Amino acid sequence: MSENMEHSPELSPSPLIPSLPDDVTVDIVARVPRSHYPILSLVSKSFRKLIASPKLHKRRSQLGITQHRVYAVLHNPKTGDCRFYILHRKVSSRNRLVIVPSLPPMSLRGCFVPVGSKVYVFNDVDALSIDCTSHTLQPIPDMPLRMSASPMSSKVANVIDGKVYLIGDCALVTSHGMSWSKTVMVLDTETQSWEPPVMIEQYLRVGALWSDAVVMEDKIFMKGFRNDYSIVYGPKENTWESMGEVLNSKNWVSACMVDDVLYYHDCSEKALRAYDQKQSRWSVVNGLEEFLASKCALSKRPNVVKCGEKKLALFFPKKHDGKEVFFCAEIALERRQGGEIWGNVESCDVVIEDGLFDMVQCVAVTV
Repeated sequence: MSENMEHSPELSPSPLIPSLPDDVTVDIVARVPRSHYPILSLVSKSFRKLIASPKLHKRRSQLGITQHRVYAVLHNPKTGDCRFYILHRKVSSRNRLVIVPSLPPMSLRGCFVPVGSKVYVFNDVDALSIDCTSHTLQPIPDMPLRMSASPMSSKVANVIDGKVYLIGDCALVTSHGMSWSKTVMVLDTETQSWEPPVMIEQYLRVGALWSDAVVMEDKIFMKGFRNDYSIVYGPKENTWESMGEVLNSKNWVSACMVDDVLYYHDCSEKALRAYDQKQSRWSVVNGLEEFLASKCALSKRPNVVKCGEKKLALFFPKKHDGKEVFFCAEIALERRQGGEIWGNVESCDVVIEDGLFDMVQCVAVTV
């Protein structure tokens, strides 16, 4: 073990536990569930430094002890601020969405993409990453827009094999004047470098065409505001094609992928729907009918995000006790014999009591 545990000056000079070497203490704490870390950080200043130390998170990764951490980007219409909130998941009390004070306001037009333990943020002209183990900002190279007369707009972002694909509109200055074009920009998160932009000289019109986008089988499926805007992009072959009729038949938005299945909350039908790409068919997640009909009735703009193995979190605003609040339900998913998918609500809590916020996006990382 010691050969992987390099000296860490932030844990010196006093030992964490006098009777044990620091690397042994780190190894012990790495095996403790993350839900106990806030209490451990109260033990001493040394333990607070350990909890925030990259050394601890590196050891957890070496041991294969990782957990999903869920974030929500909330917009305050009064102040105009977009701030990062973390879902504090409690065992003995209700879950809560708590602001991350070390992170500054974000752009309302930003794209937020989780990659490993980081969230990459793409604003109009700049880009950055958030290290979710320490909640610190890390700069990355700005988007290569030197050839463009304006920032990229109407963009979506997804990740495939460690590369972030950013697709949007750029205004280009040519000898014939200014023209708009769909553009693909690719960031390699391993090398932290951008690949040369690719201009899409095809039939795609510019503008806000897409309401959501997910990755299935190494392709990006972009759901259009209109069915004829729905497009599938294959990065490996640089192919563009229309979305299949079955997937395009539902108005999925604010969706997520769990074990290669797409999930979204259908407000009109009060159902959690699932799309299996391999079988090319939609189904309804069983066992949630009563919960969705009662708890989610009259709620708008729900969001789902993966929050663990075979598990998703459903965020939805609703009036509760005379005020607007946000609920979060954690739902365990099970595929039974015959291919049916069943859901079990493990918790449902009011996670934020100020319903004046708008939810911009939910993301989940592995730490």
